[in-house]
Amino acid sequence: MTLPPPSPDWIAEESSGDNYVLIHGMVMAPSFWRTYAPMVARQGKSAAYPLPGHHPWRLTEPGQGFDADAVADAYATAIRRDFDGEPVTLIGHSTGGFVSLLIAMRYPNLVRAVILMGAFACGRFEGQERLPAKMLRVPKVGPFLFRQFFLRWISTAEQFRWGSLECVYDIACPWENEQAKGSMENVRLDLLRSRPEDIAACIRFMSSTSLLGGLTEIAVPVLNIVGANDAIVPPPHQLRVSKLLPQTQTVILNQCGHLPMVERRAETDLAIKAFTATVSISSSATPSLAPQLGVLARLLHAHENESFSATPRGTKPVTRRSQTRRYEIYQD
Repeated sequence: MTLPPPSPDWIAEESSGDNYVLIHGMVMAPSFWRTYAPMVARQGKSAAYPLPGHHPWRLTEPGQGFDADAVADAYATAIRRDFDGEPVTLIGHSTGGFVSLLIAMRYPNLVRAVILMGAFACGRFEGQERLPAKMLRVPKVGPFLFRQFFLRWISTAEQFRWGSLECVYDIACPWENEQAKGSMENVRLDLLRSRPEDIAACIRFMSSTSLLGGLTEIAVPVLNIVGANDAIVPPPHQLRVSKLLPQTQTVILNQCGHLPMVERRAETDLAIKAFTATVSISSSATPSLAPQLGVLARLLHAHENESFSATPRGTKPVTRRSQTRRYEIYQD
């Protein structure tokens, strides 16, 4: 079982910067990153790849099944092709984070670091399951029900945006501005060019696959950005992912849902900037998280009028407070 490699949507092509691969969430599109890619990714060589079955990545046969090996192999082939075999920093949102962890697990030589946002490592969130996945599990009529549900959801801009409101903690956040509306309309148009059967195949793959048992094998540095009010991927699951990863640094954003790059854009950019600035570009050495912790804490502490928690893996909390901000740092 094989998958053709995905094609890149180039966000930036600065040869002097670092390499980045951005992978979107389920029923989204690479075009989302044209608006919401982190600033560091706009200063390097950055490609956005689709999830399997999402336009423009069409499966060989409509709705064909695939497994974790096929997914990892396809992305690895694309990275070697587009980045001349050089390691990249993976930036994955939601299901894109799931895929990023899979790539880092199977092809560590191609991965310099991983940045997660609203990510998970078990398709059913340890017992929980989203409606589309449940629908596909209904005997005989499941695929038909899913097709009708999916096509109706993306049929109009209003319907599509209404279905996405659960992603944000506060609908008055930038999710309601013209930039967000334009970005989501581009995503909807891309989804209209995808086959429902292919989207369903991706959901089946995700909901039947768990990476929890292999997270301890991922040796590269990982930044895990968690919205404290995420209604899509339960924050306890995201924190469990952090606990299992050997080298992880977790930033918890208060009053933030499933879209930190939208809802808390400035803080998300600051955290990513600090993290990437201190990750070694050497593939032969494993960088320490100690310098990252210091830089991240200073940058976030200097940012006024917001609340967040910066939480690298460990047990002992050190809490600092001011009138306008709070963060907690957990160190070994």
